[in-house]
Formats: sequence, C-alpha cells, structure tokens
Amino acid sequence: MEHVIANALHECESAPSRGETKRCVGSVEDMIDFAVSVLGHDVVVRTTETTRGSKQRVMMGEVRGINGGKVTRSVSCHQSLYPYLLYYCHSVPKVRVYEVDILDVERKEKMNKGIAICHIDTSAWSQSHGAFVALGSSPGLIEVCHWIFENDMTWTTSD
Repeated sequence: MEHVIANALHECESAPSRGETKRCVGSVEDMIDFAVSVLGHDVVVRTTETTRGSKQRVMMGEVRGINGGKVTRSVSCHQSLYPYLLYYCHSVPKVRVYEVDILDVERKEKMNKGIAICHIDTSAWSQSHGAFVALGSSPGLIEVCHWIFENDMTWTTSD
C-alpha cells in the first residue's frame, strides 16, 4: 500500500512536462472544473465503452475524427491506483482524438467503441518512454497513439 500511495503522490506532485497542464482530482465535479478551465464550457466526455475485445484479435471498423480529425486540445483523466477515487488529469497540446468501431474478426460485427488519442508532438518525451522502446524510435520522430481504456476519460470540445 505504501508503494501504491507513493507512486500516486509522485505522479500528482511532479512538475508538468513542457506544454502540459495537469491536476489530480478526487471527484467528478473537480474533473469537470478542470476540463472546463482548459477547454471552455462546451465540452464532451468520451471513453471506450467496455472491455469487450480485450486480449483477442479484433479489427477496426469506422474511424471518426473528433473535431473533424484536426489537431486539437483535450483533457485526459486516468484512474490512479489509490485507496480512494483519484484521477490524474492532464492536457497536452497537439493531439488528435478518434472514435473507432472495434469489430469481431470473424463476424465483422461491432463489439465495442474505442476512443484513441494520438500525440502529434513527442519532442519533449523521454527517450526511455515505453512507446519509443517498443517502437524503436525517438522523441519528436513519430507520433504516438494509444487507446483510452474503460474507466479513463478524454474530454474534448463538442463537435
């Protein structure tokens, strides 16, 4: 438990990276307040619907770019492992956000709707970031996309 609390506190108390705005919140009201402070009042929250499709082969169906697929700002809130509700919320510049239909490979039927975020500018990221290690690249050379997992949220301006 001590390790869990220390990790959450380190994440919440560390300085933001270049261009990042961050806050740890313990309530939905604080999360909304933070999203509105960054994006304005016209916001929508998005998340991957369920865990259906996890740990199995899937294919992507229709991909819809949020805000027309343009580079935008968003606020992502990630659930932290902690003894009570705690979310690490942050906003980084230059992202694209997508809604993606996740399909069963065999039946080609929709089984889930996923939310993905693509970080366009990775120049301030550490060389040891897991994405660069996995992909054999370096900061600033590639954009990095990842899923927003169920129970995590991404706030965007409404379309």
